[in-house]
Amino acid sequence: MSEAIKSYRDLRVWRIGMRVAGEAYAIAKLLPSEERYALAAQIRRAAVSIPSNIAEGHGRKHLGDYVRSLSVANGSLKELETEVLLAAKFGMISRDRMKAFLDHSERLGRMLTVLLQRLRYKLSRERPNPRKKTPPPTTHSPPPTGSSERTRGSPVQAPN
Repeated sequence: MSEAIKSYRDLRVWRIGMRVAGEAYAIAKLLPSEERYALAAQIRRAAVSIPSNIAEGHGRKHLGDYVRSLSVANGSLKELETEVLLAAKFGMISRDRMKAFLDHSERLGRMLTVLLQRLRYKLSRERPNPRKKTPPPTTHSPPPTGSSERTRGSPVQAPN
């Protein structure tokens, strides 16, 4: 059995997010100095966003807020992967370094996807979908069964 989760720090997805952020910072340090305020800064911002949003969402009171925060973390992960791909494409990091990073980031992405799916399912079970409204009855509908009341001028009247 797994231990109870008392804090966001107990979440495996957060711990892996922290590792991916550390790897991203190491990659940012490898970039040329002229990229310090451009691509390197973008890499650092996206990297910090991932575990930060996981932690923030876990600390929120409502499940919907948690789902939104995890979705932001997942978007930041995709942004970070793109930036690392660009760094490799422009010859700033080796292809081996890029592949090693992507192996870890894709694992994190799968974990976020599964967690999001499970939480969205749980959320859908907790509250009805407001988009699915029951249509109003049409004027051609028969009156409810067991109703002996006749309505004058009703389009559907019981026989005499």
